[in-house]
Amino acid sequence: MANLITSLRIVFSIALLAFPAFSPAFYVCYLAAGLTDVLDGAVARKMKTASAFGAKLDTVADVVFVAACMIRLLPAADVPVWLGVWIAVIALIKLVNVISGFVCQKQFVAVHSVANKATGILLFALPLTMPFAALRYTAPAVCALATFAAVQEGHRIRKNTARTDPVT
Repeated sequence: MANLITSLRIVFSIALLAFPAFSPAFYVCYLAAGLTDVLDGAVARKMKTASAFGAKLDTVADVVFVAACMIRLLPAADVPVWLGVWIAVIALIKLVNVISGFVCQKQFVAVHSVANKATGILLFALPLTMPFAALRYTAPAVCALATFAAVQEGHRIRKNTARTDPVT
C-alpha cells in the first residue's frame, strides 16, 4: 500500500508538467503529491511494511517531484542571481554529500535530521507563497536552513552517524 501511495506521487509530479504554474490544477497536483509524501511513510510504519525498495522508491518519487516543480516553477519565478548562486551552492554541497555517502559508507545515505525535515516543509510551503510574496523575501530563510541542513548532513555522513531509516 505504501509503495502504491509513493507511486501516486510520481504520477502527480508528472501531471504537474501539464498545468501552468500557480493554476488551480497545478496546486491540486502539487498538494496531492505533498500529501502522498506524508502518507507513504506513515502507512509503511503503521502496516509494518517499510522496506529498502520502498525507501528507494520514495527517493525516486522525491527527485521526480522536485524536478517537475523546478521545470514548472523556475521559469515562472523571478529568481535573483544571488539566490540562484545560493541554491547552486546548496546543490553542490548535497552532491558532495551523496558522493561522500558512497565513499564513506558504500551505500546511498539519506540523513533524516530535524533540519532536513524542516527544510523539506519550508521548501514545500514556498511555492504556496510565491503568488503573494517575492522570493527575495521568503527564500533566504529557506536557503539558510537548507545550507545548515546540508552541512550537518555532510558532517553526519563523514562521521558515520547518519541515520538511514528504510522509509522517510
